Amino acid sequence: MFKFIKKMFSKKTSNDRKQRALQRHAEGDGATGTGIATATSPEGTPLSRAAEVANDPNVDVRLALVARLVKLMPGLAPDKHSQLYSYAVQALQALAQDEVLIVRRALSSALKDYAKAPPTVVARLARDVEREISEPILRFCVALDDDELLDILASHPEPWVISAIAGRPEVSENVSEAVVKTRDVPGTAVLIGNNNARLLPATLESIVEMARLHPDLHRPLAMRSDVTVDIARQLAGFVNEAILDVLKDRSDFDAPTRRGIVALVGRRMAFMADAAKSLSPEQKLAKYAAAKALTPELIQDALAWHEREFVILALAHLSHIPPEKVQQILGSGSAKAIVALSWKAQLPPRLSLDIQRIGGRIQPKDLLYPKGGTDYPLTQQEIAWQLEFFGVRT
Repeated sequence: MFKFIKKMFSKKTSNDRKQRALQRHAEGDGATGTGIATATSPEGTPLSRAAEVANDPNVDVRLALVARLVKLMPGLAPDKHSQLYSYAVQALQALAQDEVLIVRRALSSALKDYAKAPPTVVARLARDVEREISEPILRFCVALDDDELLDILASHPEPWVISAIAGRPEVSENVSEAVVKTRDVPGTAVLIGNNNARLLPATLESIVEMARLHPDLHRPLAMRSDVTVDIARQLAGFVNEAILDVLKDRSDFDAPTRRGIVALVGRRMAFMADAAKSLSPEQKLAKYAAAKALTPELIQDALAWHEREFVILALAHLSHIPPEKVQQILGSGSAKAIVALSWKAQLPPRLSLDIQRIGGRIQPKDLLYPKGGTDYPLTQQEIAWQLEFFGVRT
């Protein structure tokens, strides 16, 4: 027991000596000649004079200061060495604004992989006008917080800035949303391909809408690990056969999901074949109605292909509401009215989302979601009121 206590005491004493040595090393010790930098030696100046050395006219001295400060920073926790830490940060801030590119490049290269880099310093480097300085920080430095990233994205940055942020080791929901809001296609493609980028459902919906006009987004979106059946259903409405094959072959989907996607792709291909025959919307309606094939799945397919006239006729047929009133409801901008129309057509509550989003062009933030995921979100009285507003009786 005595030996164990003696060993622990010896270890603590050794750690204390190391800590005191580090502090002397950082502050500078005239007797031993340790410290930060001078024109003749990178080891001879107290840390309290680091900011002064950061303005030394000799570039080599400033470069030596960068190397020395970066080496010391891990041992200068703000809470334990507040004054020393402050000296170091003050010097680093000056170096981050150095007029010589090589100095700022050395600092950027050293701090990009340092998780505890001073936030004010990396924020300055992230905004450097030279891409070789700012890009490594934007792309790799985890010390750069979300507030800084959001501020940078809000300032209409160059496309490479957006791509650098989108490819970071971790991208939060808020930053992902901000990347997509820039409407930058290459940056959004990088974001989708980054499996460490977290995407809110509404952000995924926005990406799908972008993908309708930008084929470059199709493959990375089809490969996303968090693609749901609903997203796959929307994708299947406008991507080519190669991307449909990617969706069908996704091994990470469970068996029911894969079967659903295979069936979905089959229906979409059949719908595409009918579209190629140049049938009018009225002819299509007559064909599917006669075959008793005017199903919710068919409505989904038509919505995905943006067959608006056919969707209006199909909803009119199922709800017994004149087509002109259906068109009026879809164009009203009212999510409640469209939900009421879906109910009148006896369609599943989940399908009302597609009808709102695609048929009615309702924005994601204004969508009315099924209650509990399975029930219509309006009461019978609310539905009746919405329909009566358009002169339709329940």
